[in-house]
Amino acid sequence: MVANANACMGCHAVDRKLVGPSFQQIAAKYKGDVQAPAKLSRKVKEGGSGVWGMIPMPAHQSMSDADIRTVVDWVLAGAPSK
Repeated sequence: MVANANACMGCHAVDRKLVGPSFQQIAAKYKGDVQAPAKLSRKVKEGGSGVWGMIPMPAHQSMSDADIRTVVDWVLAGAPSK
């Protein structure tokens, strides 16, 4: 899974907050937002803070755009197990 290969699971879990919000919290926050894929893709690539608190999310410049989109689409779908 792309999320495991890129260390996403070190700070995020599917259903509970770790360092960052859970993937399900992210999906709920952005539900119905047509700009969500672009916003989240940019956040993964560039990093940042302030949306979920002051702990910054590191930039993931080395992730390919295709891998970022795969993770973002999975998160926005509610991070299903299959």
